[in-house]
Amino acid sequence: MSGDLALARSILREACGERLREAFALAPLTTFRIGGPAALYLEPDDERDLVAASAAIVRAEIPFVVVGKGSNVLVADEGFPGLVLRLGRGYRWSARDGDVLTAGGAMPLPALSGVALRHALTGLSFGVAIPASIGGAVRMNAGAHGGQMSDIVSQIDVFRLREGAGEYVEADDAGFGYRRTGLPADAVVTGARCRLRPGDPDEIRAAMDEAREWRRRTQPIAEPNCGSVFTNPPGGHAAALIDELGLKGERIGGASVSTKHANFIVAGPGATAADVHALIQLVGDQVETETGIRLVPEVRVIGNLDD
Repeated sequence: MSGDLALARSILREACGERLREAFALAPLTTFRIGGPAALYLEPDDERDLVAASAAIVRAEIPFVVVGKGSNVLVADEGFPGLVLRLGRGYRWSARDGDVLTAGGAMPLPALSGVALRHALTGLSFGVAIPASIGGAVRMNAGAHGGQMSDIVSQIDVFRLREGAGEYVEADDAGFGYRRTGLPADAVVTGARCRLRPGDPDEIRAAMDEAREWRRRTQPIAEPNCGSVFTNPPGGHAAALIDELGLKGERIGGASVSTKHANFIVAGPGATAADVHALIQLVGDQVETETGIRLVPEVRVIGNLDD
């Protein structure tokens, strides 16, 4: 159900002018590079834009979704029939106060890792090879190399789209878990405070270099993909389960399981979102049939791929 798009368009056009885009291509905003357009698209630069988005969502009853760097999303081939929000340049900033780094939700996580290095602060080197914004990283509790966002985040700034107002969430109240939080679905992460520790710059730089090299060596970074497709099951690794079943190279249409890392699906020439979705289901079903373990997809679907 798409709600009253004409009303939503009118509200957003009055508040945001030509910055509101229609039938906007989403594929270039994702690391899969596939999928259809958004009926409406806006990059909010400040809270006034978010207030306008809230009014459009509530009054016009349209569906909405918030995206970050697009590294863990799969956009349906038909696109998304509502409003897609992606925080704009006004939310790309960082500041330091002693051992605390504060950043806007659009700040890239690797860039914030670089800021931490410049100030000789340790605790964020794991983020240098994660292609996420701060907002997306916090919401998904992104992690790698023995670290995750919940280790360092102390407070989160959110804007509630259904309430039309901002609020602060303490880390202890955010519901952090493995690759998830308990933040409400309408909460846009507009900023976060990260409590770090003084460290040796050479050691921090070495850890960052190691993370980059590990990613280059083990992941198909030169091919369109969404990052890890499945979360790791308790006590195991999704990639190992998929690899043991001989599913590397398995293909549906233009999508295939990476031969470099079994928990990655790459979108080759001509691939569609339907191809990728079908392959995710195939891999998940085969792993469950053979091992009894049901893998949980990490990739977030935008639009309708149920058919």
